Amino acid sequence: MTDRNDAPSRRSLLSMIGVVAGSAAMYHAMTELGFAGESTFTGPPKLGAPPPGTSVLVLGAGIAGMVAAMELRDAGYKVQVLEYNGRAGGRNWSLYGGDTYTELGGFTQKVGFDPGQYINPGPWRLPYHHQGILHYVNRLNVALEPFTQVNYNAYVHSTTAFGGKPVRYREVQADFYGHVSELLSKSTKQGALDQAVSKQDQEILLAALKNWGALDGDYKYATGLEAGERRGYVKDPGGGLNSMPIAGKAIALPELLQSGLWTAIGAGLAYDMQSAIFQPKGGMGMIGKAFGKALEPLIQYSCKVVDIHQDEKGVTATYIDSEKGGTRKTATADWCVCTIPASVLSQIPMNVGAPMKAAINQLPYMAATKVGLQMKRRFWEEDDQIYGGQSYTDQPNTMIGYPMWDYFSKGKGVLLGAYNFGTPAFIAAAKPPEERIKDALEYGSKIHPQYKDEFECGVAVAWHRVPWTLGCAGFWTEESRAAHYDDLCAIDGRIVLAGEHASRIPAWQEGAVTSAVDAITRLHKKVMS
Repeated sequence: MTDRNDAPSRRSLLSMIGVVAGSAAMYHAMTELGFAGESTFTGPPKLGAPPPGTSVLVLGAGIAGMVAAMELRDAGYKVQVLEYNGRAGGRNWSLYGGDTYTELGGFTQKVGFDPGQYINPGPWRLPYHHQGILHYVNRLNVALEPFTQVNYNAYVHSTTAFGGKPVRYREVQADFYGHVSELLSKSTKQGALDQAVSKQDQEILLAALKNWGALDGDYKYATGLEAGERRGYVKDPGGGLNSMPIAGKAIALPELLQSGLWTAIGAGLAYDMQSAIFQPKGGMGMIGKAFGKALEPLIQYSCKVVDIHQDEKGVTATYIDSEKGGTRKTATADWCVCTIPASVLSQIPMNVGAPMKAAINQLPYMAATKVGLQMKRRFWEEDDQIYGGQSYTDQPNTMIGYPMWDYFSKGKGVLLGAYNFGTPAFIAAAKPPEERIKDALEYGSKIHPQYKDEFECGVAVAWHRVPWTLGCAGFWTEESRAAHYDDLCAIDGRIVLAGEHASRIPAWQEGAVTSAVDAITRLHKKVMS
């Protein structure tokens, strides 16, 4: 949704994709540009028993750290985990009523959501082909439910098109597909595709376009019942005498193109957006909680690592209480799996070689912001018949996510009122949480006028202000991967790194899982050698 005519750079293109469709769509684009890759998970690692008493120190109890700790423990290693937070999960995190969160700058938010309501500040969906994270979810018996990525009855919105009024996703998609099908049909009939398509295939193509684009008998896309079957009706078909449907008016092609709304209808086409997608019942943080319970004796919480030192005998991590400060303490092991985000690790003294140090120091982290808004009633369901999915907008909040649980309940609900990246996220992070919430309410009211009357309370997480991550996820470029990725992932002495930043699936829990599996497999091989 931009009116600029100049060709964007790769970085700005990815940013625009992220603004329109979220991090997962941006990841898909990164895959196409060679920045990312598919999951390599084929099953848990098969580690043999190590020499008796061999110990490993795992730094960080996020998904990567806990996968590493679980598999190393099961193989027979002596494992200890140090975690900055007072809980397990890292970015696998849900905020519930009664929770308190303090960000950099000292802003403290006490979440006022009702019981059963929550927001996932970090990951919020599990694609079906992310078999690594799904393996551990099933192993831990975490209950899942469907996640709706595309809701055809949700809205797409531009402040500069159609008087600033939102339009249903299905209307824009049907009209865009219909007009494109009509143009291709005309080209086929006029022989413009003669060299590319045989005569027999042209007939098949015309039939396919007529079906795909809901064209009429003259291969035209126009207001009528054919189009109504895709875009919906002003008056739906019914029963009895007054039962004839009335088709809605199709948007003319020039108006549709100039609106820019067509940029929002491709989110569900990306590899990681294709159904089936899942979410844990009760919030994404249920995975972190289950992992934490399974590893309870191994994890020491509220440990802020301030120094990492290795020598020929082992690795020592120096840490302090992340809440109270105080006396420095140490933890020592033969080996170390470090899953601390590179944005934080770059500030911790660690005696590794220059290649790994350079790889850590050069890796920037994406900015992202999420805002959760509790509403007094589920007006998006009651008034607009929107059940799950997302609406997209060209405003700085970029989207609205609808809760995908408690459908048809008469109680309250929490909307994802903003989920943005890049410049909008940096601007949001510069504001106090209450202003981020106020902005989200203002933007959302342009799509749902009920917003301000129904709003009750909110919470806003800007990831560049999260003290234990300092950003959303590692952001590699094609050039930086070529220069530094292998050095980041290599074993340096007795230390190996793991996490989504040490994977080709950035910003996804699957990247953390596959990175951890790869890191401990190589580490075990070195131990045994």
